[in-house]
Amino acid sequence: MLSKKSKIFVLVGMLALLVVTGYLNIYLNNRADTKQPVSAESSDFFTTYRNDRTATRNQTILYLDSIIESDLSSEDAVAEAEKNKLALTAAMETELSLEGIIKSMGFDDVVISASSDYYNIMVKAKELTTEEVAKILDAVTTQTGTTANYVRIIPVE
Repeated sequence: MLSKKSKIFVLVGMLALLVVTGYLNIYLNNRADTKQPVSAESSDFFTTYRNDRTATRNQTILYLDSIIESDLSSEDAVAEAEKNKLALTAAMETELSLEGIIKSMGFDDVVISASSDYYNIMVKAKELTTEEVAKILDAVTTQTGTTANYVRIIPVE
């Protein structure tokens, strides 16, 4: 067991590392090359959406893992966290699978957001024909077992 003095040194050291990390983060972000033109292309949308989705989910998984691994968590809290983690990973697998299927239909890019009931399908296209919408809808309903009422298909330029 560490003495009180050792604990204080460890805590101060960790705090110093946190401050240095924050400073470096601000410094490096401000050094970023701002001479590159900024464009609002759809590929940026898809990349940004995927990055944001991944970051959010990673944070959620870390949070759930901390509940699961904590000695202070009740059995109910651990069970609920495990249930939520399984639901999240199932949604991630469904999204990935559907994105691959829809891309195989000839679309350049697609991002899917699946909640417990709804599926938002964002497809890289100026507009979609009725036939394309029907194909996408068929793929989603076949893979998920949901009905068309719970699927929203959105073309993104």
